Amino acid sequence: MEKLTEERLKKHITFRTHQSHLIDYFQSSVFVPLVEIDGEYHLVFEKRAETIRQGGEICFPGGKIDPTDESPQLAAIRETCEELGCRPEGIEILGNLDTLIMPTGMLVHAYVGLLQTPLEELTISADEVEKVFTVPVAFFLENKPKEYQCQVLVHPYIVDPKTGEKEILLPVEELGLPQHYQEPWGAGQHQLLFYQTEELIWGLTAKIVANFVHEIKQ
Repeated sequence: MEKLTEERLKKHITFRTHQSHLIDYFQSSVFVPLVEIDGEYHLVFEKRAETIRQGGEICFPGGKIDPTDESPQLAAIRETCEELGCRPEGIEILGNLDTLIMPTGMLVHAYVGLLQTPLEELTISADEVEKVFTVPVAFFLENKPKEYQCQVLVHPYIVDPKTGEKEILLPVEELGLPQHYQEPWGAGQHQLLFYQTEELIWGLTAKIVANFVHEIKQ
């Protein structure tokens, strides 16, 4: 093995941005669509079909980044076309918002742009989307979201809800860790935001909206 020298350290340890740890997260990408209605910009939302995960909740079009996606941005466009039935050329990306890292182990890239396909010409995927609706951007500029907190704990085990059997994820005794790590620990706080429109917009979607509003108000 090559000897570790000061020259070698300076060559490999730099001030670049490191993101290699992000591969441990479930990565997804969403599109935040804007449409102009009667001279006023609106955000376009989806209500998820009841038959899919988190059915009935409000979201932006998007989903998991596939290995075949060349970039998170292209993943957002692909998912939007699949869900709304529009074409890629009907989407103009204006820029990106903050990448969100959720305590559930999900990393979310968000892109804002213009949906240039008229809403009445969309062919939404009934398998994924119950309906599409819009809310004026002005509503979010004028109304702050309600804010609540959830407690997030690190669980060293999981319990099967059907059998009640405990599956050890972290072998505390085997590793010789202090005994108190055998039970959940951490007690971190996670912020949850809520906007009440014709539908309740909350959680990840509300956080993306708040980030968008923050950028607009800069």
